[in-house]
Order: sequence, then structure tokens, then C-alpha cells
Amino acid sequence: MQYIQSFTIAIGISLLALACGGGSSEGVPNSEISMVEEFKAPSNSPVQETDQVVQSERMLIRNGRLEFETENLEATSQQIQSAVKKYQGYMGSEQSYNTERRQSTTVNVRIPSRSFDGFIEDISGGVEQFDVKDISARDVTEEFLDVEARMKNKKELEARYQEILKKAQNVKEILEIEREINSLRSDIESMEGRLNYLKNQVSLSSIQITYYKETPKVTAFGKEFSNGFRSGWRNLVWFLVGLVNIWPFLLLSGFAILIIRKQITRIKSKNS
Repeated sequence: MQYIQSFTIAIGISLLALACGGGSSEGVPNSEISMVEEFKAPSNSPVQETDQVVQSERMLIRNGRLEFETENLEATSQQIQSAVKKYQGYMGSEQSYNTERRQSTTVNVRIPSRSFDGFIEDISGGVEQFDVKDISARDVTEEFLDVEARMKNKKELEARYQEILKKAQNVKEILEIEREINSLRSDIESMEGRLNYLKNQVSLSSIQITYYKETPKVTAFGKEFSNGFRSGWRNLVWFLVGLVNIWPFLLLSGFAILIIRKQITRIKSKNS
């Protein structure tokens, strides 16, 4: 148990020294200093590796949003699908909207980042003017390398805890070490998830494409006129059906009117 406590104190001293910018170890017992030295980072610091990677290649998340008018919705759809297939991407979602004045479609496409510019150029072919053309790039190199370096340090610390676990003398020591290992493992898995997400966003660019066709007002009026004609025909049919259903009453009413007219004619002839 004394070994565990010394180890905990050593870790605290190490973190305090890092926070203070690598301050002096004056006043610290030699036994604790030696244990801290065991947990120091290797001589090939991640900072040096970071500088080398940054100089060689930067990690950019590229996204785009396009909106434009087209004369042929079907032809534009085929053009987009052909470009997606050509650059080995895929379509994430597609929505179509129809209003009185516009028919539009919005598609979300994922394209390999290396083919981003070529895909945009292919889609732009035949477009006279873009209503929206928004291209953005976000540099995540620093975040990626920072997470990667911190994950590496935590994995090294986890490995040292595993070595200490082998030397544990009782159940309490084992439980305390395993609790620290579980906490480190949770942090490592979270960092791995973040790195995988960044890699995915960097390798595949997201592009939202909206293309539409204006519907002339005359077409809307013609549609209303057509609907009115169909509605009038339906009403006429129902009227005729209603007459057929009440034909006995109409027949009786006709006979009644004839009898009344004859009676009126007789009365008039007698009076004259």
C-alpha cells in the first residue's frame, strides 16, 4: 500500500511540475524524484513529431453547398449521379419539393477529399449562374495531433499501471489500480472515437446540392382551370344521379301539374 501511495504522490508531483513549466525539483525526496523520472515522456517528444507532420501535410475538412436553377431536373440528376460514381462517392440523402412556382431537389453527397475540386467542376458544367456557391475548409491538424499525442501518453500510463498491477500485494491495491486503469481506458476510447471521426471528415468531403426549376404562373392557372372543369363535371354527374334516384317523385309531380292545369282550363272555359 505504501508503494501505491508513493506512486500517487509521484504522479501529482509530475503533473505539478508540468503545470509550472518544468519547475525545479528542489525539496522533493530522492525516492519520489526517481519514481517521477520513470513516468517522464520519452526523449522523442510528440511535439517534434507534430512539427514534422504539420510541415508534410495538413488535415482539412472541406465542405460545400451549391444551389442553382436548371431547365431539366432529370438531366441534372443524372449528371450528379454520374459524377458521384466517377469519383467513387455516395449519396447520403435526397429530398424533393414541389410548390406552385418551383420544383426542387436537394441531395447530400460524400466525395473523397482528393476529388473535391474535380467533382465541383463536373457539377458546375452547364450551370449559367449559382444562387449559392459556398466552399469551406477547416484545418483540424492541430486538434488531431493534440488528441493523438494525449492518447499516446495515456496508453503509456495505462501500460505502467498494468505493470504495477502485477506487483500489487492485496485486494485494495488491486481495486485502486484497476479503477485508474478503467478511467484511462475510458479516456483512450473517447479519444480514439474522436480521431476516427476526424479521419472520416477529412477523407470524405460533404457537399449539399440544391437544383430547381421554376414553374410558370400560366401552368398554375391552367392547373386550377383543369381542376375546376373536373369538379364541374363531377357535380353534373352527381346531379344526374340524384335525378335518377328521385324519378318517381318527378313523375308524380308531372302528373299533378297536368291535372291542375286541366282543372284551371275547365274553370276558365265555364266562366267564359
